[in-house]
Amino acid sequence: MGGVNLLERCGDVRQSSMSKLKPIRYAIGAVVCFHLAYADPRLGFFIFGFLYCLLQMAPMESMERLFGLGLATGLVIYSPHLFFFWNIFSVLAVVLWLILSSFLAVFLVLARASWRRWGRVGLAVAAPFLWTGLEYFRGELFKLKFTWLSAGFAFSGSPQMHWIAGLGLYGIGFVLMSAASVVYLLPVKLRVGGIAVVVGLLLIPWPRGSETKPAGLLRVAGVQLEGASMGRILSSLDALIQRYPSADLLVLSEYTFDSPVPPAVRDWCLDHHRYLLVGGKDPLANGDYYDTAFVVGPDGQVIFKQAKSVPVQLFKDGLPALDQKVWNSPWGKIGVGICYDASYRRVVDELVNQGAQALVFPTMDVIAWGGQEHRMNAMVAPFRAAEYGVPLFRLASSGISEAVNADGSLQASANFPGDGEMMYAEFQLPVHGRLPLDYWFAPVCVAVAGALVLWEVICDIRPRFYRKKAVWIGPTNPLSP
Repeated sequence: MGGVNLLERCGDVRQSSMSKLKPIRYAIGAVVCFHLAYADPRLGFFIFGFLYCLLQMAPMESMERLFGLGLATGLVIYSPHLFFFWNIFSVLAVVLWLILSSFLAVFLVLARASWRRWGRVGLAVAAPFLWTGLEYFRGELFKLKFTWLSAGFAFSGSPQMHWIAGLGLYGIGFVLMSAASVVYLLPVKLRVGGIAVVVGLLLIPWPRGSETKPAGLLRVAGVQLEGASMGRILSSLDALIQRYPSADLLVLSEYTFDSPVPPAVRDWCLDHHRYLLVGGKDPLANGDYYDTAFVVGPDGQVIFKQAKSVPVQLFKDGLPALDQKVWNSPWGKIGVGICYDASYRRVVDELVNQGAQALVFPTMDVIAWGGQEHRMNAMVAPFRAAEYGVPLFRLASSGISEAVNADGSLQASANFPGDGEMMYAEFQLPVHGRLPLDYWFAPVCVAVAGALVLWEVICDIRPRFYRKKAVWIGPTNPLSP
């Protein structure tokens, strides 16, 4: 009899040990799936496995250990892709990695709270709202805004991007987390089949939508220059129109000038009867400035300018733009953003809302930041073009410049570091762009996630309040009358 009890106790210990190891196993699975998803655009579907593993990690007894595991998982996931932060920020890079990882840890803690309060079904229902709300908050509302390495960007450049991007960057996360929740609720024997169905749907070569009649033709050319002298800039513009004489619009990078467009360049536009979009500084009397894209017309005058909407955090990058407007060009409405603006949905939403038929982003990616930073930033443009259904021209100081068609396919590019490399594209402008499906829904997810957090805080505080109240009104001595 004693032997049987001993075997039962050993079995219980083994089961408890396996239960404690389960979240760690799924954490390893999440790390592997995430790195595979970002290793090659054709493997983007692995991001579903990443989200499914996160769901499996949530039912863990200790909230403190789950938060720690989530933080460690986030560091192993994000820091290798963002190791170039060390070259830019030195020790501060560790803080930035921890902040980004904390969003993943917070998701796990909130998911665990939903599981503890409402069970498996409650977790499955809450998870898509929590994930999407946190992604939107971190990318659009948080002080240190950060959209890189979102779930949706794993599909940038993939064969599925032309249709899946229409869900929106945050909508992709919601749909895939919803699919992961459905699989999570299936009986264990059916889960492998459920995963296979989701992956199969992601791999189907859905046909591209029928092309609408174009509203116009825009021919754009640009040249990559970083820290070039005035003589080099003018000679490069000469070479650019010699190579691409039919170009309607010429583009140079952000911060080409440390001032408004100099007279020599405006005179060049007048002499050659050309339109030029170029980055510079628009100074203020108090010493501040706006990081600005200027459009010089063929008469040599600045006919349009747009300041950067979201200056890069932790950099001296000027003041945020007071407003956004589209340029009513001779070829159609062109939305102009600057560099990091492309990363933010709220910036591009406004341009498309105003009727932008094409997007142009002069960009400065410094050579010293390294190839990984350039490759990471280059994932944004193709996804944005497919997301909004408009062509996009991104001209970077040292690469990677991209000319992207409205379906997200690459028409032309210029390499990193690629000093002096030129790029040309002919865009068929659509009648109008489109807003992704998550345009209204992603902010709603922030509100729902916030309500869930508030509910959890209230439910956690109330029992403590009543316990304290009971102690206060009760007798201090159980024997007293």
